[in-house]
Amino acid sequence: MPDISITELEAAINFWRNRSPSHGDEMTLGAEASALSKPYAQMIVQRRNFIDLTELDKQALDAWQVFIAVSSSPEAGNAS
Repeated sequence: MPDISITELEAAINFWRNRSPSHGDEMTLGAEASALSKPYAQMIVQRRNFIDLTELDKQALDAWQVFIAVSSSPEAGNAS
């Protein structure tokens, strides 16, 4: 399976943060951004630049796949 760079994972987190902003007094991340933040933090702690898709749990993988589908669609380049 392909690897995800830390930069790509950060872009996916930001995508979900923009789509589902933090909420509540605690400024809790949305479910998708939260799911992706766990492997992101793991990469930072382990000083890794890449993570394999197989290392993502189901929720993180689902969030990643939606991010890829939306960001690679023709409409993504034409966003206003």
